[in-house]
Amino acid sequence: MKIASVGHAMSLFLAITFLICIGWGLVMPPSLHMHGAWEDLLPGFEFLTPIGFGIGLVESYLYGWYIALVFVPLYNRFNKSS
Repeated sequence: MKIASVGHAMSLFLAITFLICIGWGLVMPPSLHMHGAWEDLLPGFEFLTPIGFGIGLVESYLYGWYIALVFVPLYNRFNKSS
């Protein structure tokens, strides 16, 4: 498994998920918002501010690369032994 492929796939998955959740927050009543969870997971994120949105999107993308950098070597290591 290649780190670059997984990194881009995970990063885009998390960024798209972030965008969907922001969209959800714009159309749903406040009791159903997800921004509280995003604020806990993404330092610097604030709901409905341009800077907060940008920070959240960039951090979501970076978390995808973090997952790939940790997961792929582990997967490759354990996949060789089977």
